[in-house]
Order: sequence, then C-alpha cells, then structure tokens
Amino acid sequence: MCLAVPLKIVSIAGKHAVGTAAGLSQNIRVDFIPDLKPGDYVMVHAGFAIQKLTKEQAEENFACIQEAIDAL
Repeated sequence: MCLAVPLKIVSIAGKHAVGTAAGLSQNIRVDFIPDLKPGDYVMVHAGFAIQKLTKEQAEENFACIQEAIDAL
C-alpha cells in the first residue's frame, strides 16, 4: 500500500524543500511542482511533492488522517 501525506512548505532551496505537518519536519524534493513558495501545501509520496493542494484540501486530508488515528 502506498501513502501520500500533505505537508506545508516552510522553506525551499532549489529542488529541495522542508515541509511540516503535526509538528514534524520532512526534507522533500519538489522537482515536479513548479512555482512553489513557502506557505503552499503539497501532497508528498516517497519524499517527492507530487501535487499542489489548496489549504482547504490539505485541511481535509489532515482531518481524514486524524479520523483514522482516532479509530485505532
């Protein structure tokens, strides 16, 4: 099973970025997403940003992840 997670971009340096979610930071690659800036949200799989999200889409994903965690 594959899992992608939403992250908020906090910094970008070339093709590398740092994203955060739930207080955790992750170094990611942003090769596939043009025109990213800090504050944008992306869906990340295997260390690569694969899709840009709106804030609302990211929040919906965060809520779904929390719902799954609460069900455990």
